[in-house]
Parts: sequence; structure tokens; C-alpha cells
Amino acid sequence: MDFKFYFSLFLRRIHWFMLFLIIGSAIGLTLAVVLPPVYVAKARLLVESEQIPGDLAESTVRIEATEQLQIIKQRILTRETLVDMANRLEIYGPRGGGQRPRMTTDELVADMRTRVGIITSGGAQRRGPTLATLVDVNFEAATARMAATVTNELVTLIQRQDVEMRTGVAGRTLDFFEQEVDRLDAVLAAESAAILAFKEENQEALPDSLDFRRSQQAGAQERQVQLERELAGLNDRRSRMESLRAEFESSGQTPAGPDRTPEEIQLQALEEELATLLSVLAPANPKVKLLEARIAGLRARVEAQRAARGEVSDTGTPLTNFDLQMEQLEGQIEYLVSQRDQLDETLASLAASIEATPGNAITLETLERDYANSRREYDLAVAKRAQAQTGDIIEALRQGQRISVVEQAVVPSEPEKPNRKVVAAAGVGGGMFLGLAMVALLELLNKGIRRPVDLTNRLGITPFATLPYYRTRAELIRRRMIILCILGFFLIAIPAGLWAVDTYVIPLQRLLDMITARVGLAGVLPDAATALV
Repeated sequence: MDFKFYFSLFLRRIHWFMLFLIIGSAIGLTLAVVLPPVYVAKARLLVESEQIPGDLAESTVRIEATEQLQIIKQRILTRETLVDMANRLEIYGPRGGGQRPRMTTDELVADMRTRVGIITSGGAQRRGPTLATLVDVNFEAATARMAATVTNELVTLIQRQDVEMRTGVAGRTLDFFEQEVDRLDAVLAAESAAILAFKEENQEALPDSLDFRRSQQAGAQERQVQLERELAGLNDRRSRMESLRAEFESSGQTPAGPDRTPEEIQLQALEEELATLLSVLAPANPKVKLLEARIAGLRARVEAQRAARGEVSDTGTPLTNFDLQMEQLEGQIEYLVSQRDQLDETLASLAASIEATPGNAITLETLERDYANSRREYDLAVAKRAQAQTGDIIEALRQGQRISVVEQAVVPSEPEKPNRKVVAAAGVGGGMFLGLAMVALLELLNKGIRRPVDLTNRLGITPFATLPYYRTRAELIRRRMIILCILGFFLIAIPAGLWAVDTYVIPLQRLLDMITARVGLAGVLPDAATALV
């Protein structure tokens, strides 16, 4: 290989190499100077387990640590939260100045989301023991103090979201069970009132008194048979007495009256004495008047005694023994008939209640079963409410699972990126590579004859001598001046253009982010994609 020849070709094309070297170097050095420093403040959080053993008092918040951290991260990265934090901490400078007019709200939110880093590690593993759940929080900013301030604010937001989420879940759980207890209490009151109303409405036909009513029915039936037997005997006796009266009346005899009292005997004697005196004395005689007075008083006493004994008819005439017996017999028959009617009513009522008892038993059993089910639900709800109260107290006192700060964010002493040496070296190296590639490409595309050996290889002739092409001094100077002007133009124009774009059009970092995102190199070029203004 003729290295001398290829070196001469390189020297002939060196202006192209220098052009791309200057372009790459200008871009790399300009970016290394213009790109602002990026400070990253970091903090570390730890998800602590419950402070009280679960077998003694258990929290009602059953969310896993990783799931909870994912929810908290999504809440922090919401549009409202990020915009509020950017305005409150003046991350992009005071309102109305700095870079604020150059960013829309959507761009601000997107930029904030690229700056915030919330990374979770540890937790439950598929294989091996469970590791402690750690949360690394970081924020990238143009100043070290701003990075630390925003990182600590993120830590505060995470802890606040953790407390609000857990206390909110515990509070909502407690509210639910309190409402459930109140609802079931009202259901129990309504069902107990329904049972009471049903029992009061059907108190004579309830299943718990069925045996008693059946025994009452049996006793009433026995009493009914006895009354029928007694009524049959009394009716037979009345028939015989009526036959006896008919015999007396047909024979012209009068039934004997009842036994006379001493007053009646005395009254009869006085009446006989009065009749004897009236046959001798005049009616106006004092003895006659005195005797009539005694007879009147004694007669009043006798009538009162007869009325008290029921021995006087409605017309006032004395009753005979037969009349008294018949009257007493009629009274007994009337009493027994009334007793029989009452027993009939009682038996009909008992039969109706016994017949209605099975249906009432089914209805009452349904009501009591519903009440028992509601009571079990009520007791369970009361027990759950007690657990919810305990869980709410645990979360209020922060004795459950909690996120604590292991390492607070401090002001970083040095920027983390960009690596200016690497950026500058990448620009110079890229320019050299593109320059060499351009030289090689031009030579490959050039099919002309440049060496005597090319004549032999292509035309098959061997030249005696070759004369190179010589330029005049003026041509050389003009050519070198053009090359130097072009190189100087790019050397000055590229840094100036990048500075103007960064100052007046769009920050270079945002431009790089847009370019890397468009070509899909956001993850491949992390230094360029994550360097922040």
C-alpha cells in the first residue's frame, strides 16, 4: 500500500477535513460553553412497616407500599401540582421575566416531568427475602440551591400525600361503617316494630300459644259435652213436671204451696180473729181498727218475705211449690244454654286461631329470620366499625405504615452535567471523523487518473515521464484565502449562531430535547437530553 500517495491525497483534501473539524469543534466547544450546568439534589425515603403488631391492632389501610408510591408519584406529576410548584418556588424565574414568556404551560409541565425523578427500589421479591422499600427522589435545576429546595419540596409532598391518602382511606372506611351501622340500626328498628305489630295483631293465633289453645279447645269440648248432658237432663225433668201439672189440673187438685213461715201463720190467725170481731162489733170499733192495723203491718212483712224468696208472681199472687221449682228449672236451663253459647263462640274462636296459626308461624318465622340476619349484619358492622375506629386512630397517630426521610436533600457542591470535556471532545472527534469520511468519500467518487500506474492499469501503456499540474502563486494564494475565509466563517458563525438561537429563539437544551425526541435518541444521548436550562 502506497501510504505516501494516500497521504498526499489527504493533504490535497485537507481543507475538507479542516472544514468539518472546525464545524464539529465549534459545535462541541460552543455547547460545552453555552449549555448551563445541571445540579441534581437527591433525597432518600424509607417505607416503614406498621409500628404496632397486626395481631394486636391492625390498620384498615391495606394498600401495598409499591402501589401507594405509584399513586403518589402520579398525583405529584399531575399538571396542577407541577404548575403550582413551579410558580410557588419560581423554578423558571419570577413571573414576567426570565424564560417564562418562552414556555407554554404544556412545555413547562413536560419539562418539569423530565426534571423530577422518583425511583422506587426494594420491596417484595419473586425470589429471595423481602427487601426494604426505598424511594430515591431527585430534581435537576440550573442552580444547586434550587435543586435542593425543589427536592425537599417533593419529599414534603410525598409525605403529605402519604398521610392524606392513608388517613383519607381510614376515614372513609370509618364513615362507611358508621353509615352502615346507622342503616342496619334503622332496619332492625323497622323489623322489630313489624314483628311487634304482627304479634299484637295476631296475639290470639301465635305459634308459641298453640299448645295452650289446643288444651283450651279440648277442655271446652269436654265442657260442651257436659253441658249438653246437663241440658238434656233438665229438659227431661221439665217435661216430666209439665206432665205432672197437666195431671193435677185434669183431676181438679191444686199443687201445694211452699211451707208457711211463722209470720204467715200469725197473719192467718189475725185475719180469722178480725172476721170474728166484725161479726160482733162495728167496723169503727177501736179494737177492730187496731187489729186491722196489725194485720196490715204483718201482711206487708209477709209480702216482703215472699218477694225476697221469689214466691210471688208478676201479678202479685203467691207461687206454689210447683211454680217455684219450674221457675228454678227454667233458670238453670237458661244459664246452661248461655254457657253453651259462650262455649260455642269460644270453640269457634279457638278453631279459627288454630287454623290461622300455621300461616302466622310462617310469616313470623320469616320476619324473625330477616331480623336475625339483619342482627348478624349489624353485629358484624359494629365489630368492623370498632376495627375501623382503631385503624383511624392508628393512622391519625402515624403508627401504621409510613414514609420517613432517611437522607434529606442537601445543596450539591458541583453540577452533575453536562460533562463539558466529553461534549467538547465529542465535537472535535465527530468533526475529525466527518472530515476523514468526507475526504474518503470524495476520493472514492473521483475516477480520474492521478498516478502513472493508473495509466498502465487502465490504458495498458507505460509512460516515459509524467509532469504534475502546477498552479501559479496567485492561484495558490487565492485558493488558500477562500479556504481560510470559509473556515473562519464557520469558526465564527457557528458559535455566534448557536448563541443567538439559545438567547433569542429557543434554548439549546430544549432544541436538543426536541431533536433527540424526534429521532428517538432521548435515551441514547442522556447527557444532551437531560441537561436543563
